[in-house]
Amino acid sequence: MAIEPQVIVAGHICLDLMPQFAVSGSAALTPGSLVHVGAALRSTGGAVSNTGLALHRLGVGVKLMGKIGDDLFGHEILRILNDQGPVLAQGMCVVQGEVTSYSVVISPPGVDRMFLHCPGANDTFSADDLDWSAIESGGAGSGGARMLHFGYPPIMREMYIDGGQQLQSIMVRARRAGLVTSLDMCSVDPASQAGRVDWPELLERVLPEVDIFAPSIDELRVMLRQGGGANHALEHGHGEYGKAVTGAELGEISERLLAMGAAIVVLKLGDQGLYVRTTTDEARLEHLAARLPISKARWLNAQALAPCFAAHFVSANGAGDTTIAGFLAAMLRGEAPAMALRSATAVGACSVEAADAVSGVRPWPEIQQRLARGWKQMPSTLAL
Repeated sequence: MAIEPQVIVAGHICLDLMPQFAVSGSAALTPGSLVHVGAALRSTGGAVSNTGLALHRLGVGVKLMGKIGDDLFGHEILRILNDQGPVLAQGMCVVQGEVTSYSVVISPPGVDRMFLHCPGANDTFSADDLDWSAIESGGAGSGGARMLHFGYPPIMREMYIDGGQQLQSIMVRARRAGLVTSLDMCSVDPASQAGRVDWPELLERVLPEVDIFAPSIDELRVMLRQGGGANHALEHGHGEYGKAVTGAELGEISERLLAMGAAIVVLKLGDQGLYVRTTTDEARLEHLAARLPISKARWLNAQALAPCFAAHFVSANGAGDTTIAGFLAAMLRGEAPAMALRSATAVGACSVEAADAVSGVRPWPEIQQRLARGWKQMPSTLAL
């Protein structure tokens, strides 16, 4: 049975092709060699798929809005979505003549992953490709969708050129329709056109229209250390991926993002867990409280940190996206900040127990039962 959409998930979607390697280590990547591989796993990737399908598996009604071509890979994406749910492909924008985005994930055992990525139709995605009739049927008191979540603007050309005007217009229009707005990021390639964007300036423009901002700490280290379009600064920041995070750094970065205009900042910390900090401005929370069953008193001027849960690790592919799905689902259920982080990191831990992003995600009641049984959390030395 189809569930009435509570969340519109829009932005980047692609087809992931993952060859299965029999050879481990760097020997599998020797130039000029013929490497025998097994069957290629196929799954949808990107925020629309990872966050959207995770929400669906958690029992949250979703409508997915991505852009694909009317080609072989596009039809495969539609098939995969339809297999997950009979209505999940209905919001997709299929355009004749466009190339569907795809990634080849090269991940031999014991070697860090490599990605060969074709942006395809994601680069031409604009505000006009969204189903605004479905988005604007939401809003307070209408019973429609309560939230718009948008993901991966750094690899969607129309979203970052011209200072992010298209992205800003999407957020503005969605908020005027009464929806809570949520925004996720991804890494910025220094060699790409996105690497020449003044990201602090773009965030200054967009974040006043964003209620929930949910990037990773590594992505922000790159974006916030770059300004004035200086590519050198971006390249320097890119080298800080994976650096140990401190409570002082979390405080500094979250304070800066709140000052730019976001109401709630959620930072993905990799194996260090998930962090949240919220606005001190009660009026800024009014929009969220009108659409979500949250306590303004609990979400005002809040700060919390949740470590990861112990899991049988298979792959981190899409784990950050599914973690954010858990966070959004928790907010839709009215959970307080610390509990929302706990639920979110639990969803992320389920995700890493499967090769793709969403197969390991269980229905919400099953995850809560696992928590109730005393699911062990990983030790953390991070202090706020």
